[in-house]
Amino acid sequence: MKGKVRNAKRAGWKARQSRAKRRLGPSDRVRLTVYRSGRHMYAQLVDPQSGKTIGSVSTRSPAIAQSLEATANVDAAKKVGAAVAALAKERNIDRVVFNRNGFLYHGRVKALAEAAREAGLQF
Repeated sequence: MKGKVRNAKRAGWKARQSRAKRRLGPSDRVRLTVYRSGRHMYAQLVDPQSGKTIGSVSTRSPAIAQSLEATANVDAAKKVGAAVAALAKERNIDRVVFNRNGFLYHGRVKALAEAAREAGLQF
């Protein structure tokens, strides 16, 4: 049973999130899920059968954070996208399903996706 969401902005995001996930449908491919906060970008690879996280990368990761001037811009998102693609290649994952998690495919989310594609991930 879903509880009430008292914040209208959060309710809208939750609705977009469920619509985006519904459109993905059941898939045998690993899911690349993105989360965008006001200060950071997060990306994780999720196993479709178990629902467990295979690996994750964010602007808070020490390897990425030390090379960034700011963590909430398009350049940071590009670095996270390249890093998550490298992590996927390390785990022998070539094809993924991109879950934008209710965020518009625009700005930082788009930059992360394009950087992951350029680094070799297919979706």
